[in-house]
Amino acid sequence: MTAVAETRAGLRIGPYQVDPPVVLAPMAGITNVAFRTLCREFGSPDAIYVCEMITARAVVERNEKTLHMMAFGPDESPRSMQLYGVDPKTLGEAVRIVVGEGWADHIDMNLGCPVKKVTRLGGGAALPYKRRLFANIVREMVAAAGDVPVTFKFRIGIDDDHHTHLDTGRIAEAEGAAAVSLHARTAAQLYSGQADWTAITRLKEAVTTIPVLGNGDIFTADDALRMIAETGCDGVVVGRGCLGRPWLFAELSAALRDQPIPEGPTLGRVGEILLRHAQLLTEHDGEDKAMRDIRKHMAWYLMGYPVGSDLRRKFATVSSLTQIEDLVTQLDPTIPFPVEAATGPRGRQGSPQPKVTLPEGWLDNPEDATVPTAADVMHSGG
Repeated sequence: MTAVAETRAGLRIGPYQVDPPVVLAPMAGITNVAFRTLCREFGSPDAIYVCEMITARAVVERNEKTLHMMAFGPDESPRSMQLYGVDPKTLGEAVRIVVGEGWADHIDMNLGCPVKKVTRLGGGAALPYKRRLFANIVREMVAAAGDVPVTFKFRIGIDDDHHTHLDTGRIAEAEGAAAVSLHARTAAQLYSGQADWTAITRLKEAVTTIPVLGNGDIFTADDALRMIAETGCDGVVVGRGCLGRPWLFAELSAALRDQPIPEGPTLGRVGEILLRHAQLLTEHDGEDKAMRDIRKHMAWYLMGYPVGSDLRRKFATVSSLTQIEDLVTQLDPTIPFPVEAATGPRGRQGSPQPKVTLPEGWLDNPEDATVPTAADVMHSGG
């Protein structure tokens, strides 16, 4: 049986059968309840759609903004929440609250964020370098979660001189994680260049008793099939590839079930989809905040389509649902999906960072289990 066929046979994360084996990656400011709802409407209800990152300290303090960010739709199952933190006790307490209040059915932890404001405090992609501290975190979270599965998403490492993914995967497995996911870039790479899928292969060889999922450069259904075939991973995690393309989940579902992949939407259909997105945002956040939020999605939705600069500018500066409805009527509904122009990389790319910003002396002792100072003061969305 091929790797793709084996993967299609089933991915389980805790008690949940994930079919097809697809996960929407948590993205700050993106994977709120509105966007997740839209992705679910196109994809399988049995895939996993993870909310944007939630700071453990904010959960413990029951921060009002954070509680709003943690909202799930009435039909979401499993409800998947990603936490950020650096202190085992704070993360354990946050998990106890989430589980005790029945707020989520699956908890993921962010160990992949590469941005300076996170890594300079020892969080995100910097944290796995501290092996004992990471082991303590996994142990606390798993114990606090009880029957709720806890998973961990991380990068290859800090930079090319400090790869950590194999140790991170083994530690997570040994301490009771339900699955691990690897974004096949280092923190130094940010989102630049190409993901190194061979690192996913090596992680799959090292972690043998729990599922290993792959993440990085999945922009089409064919990319997902190729990742599974080349690496043997148990499922795929999709981030930037679905920005402005929630219908990618329909394509992934078809491809992973050996069904014909649906054609991409006409420009008229894209107009309907972006309006639906704006309506869902308005229901959750009110029109003013929803309009500020939807603006960043417009360029992604219209990517590759021949839309004039004036109309693009108007979409990018919308201030009401009525205005979006009017602009949608100005799109040529017959324009077909521009396959070559609209299926490449999207979202953050840029250049690698010359040096990852870390706490003073961070690399001196990977066995040091000391909790980084002040890292837990961050609130949600980092």
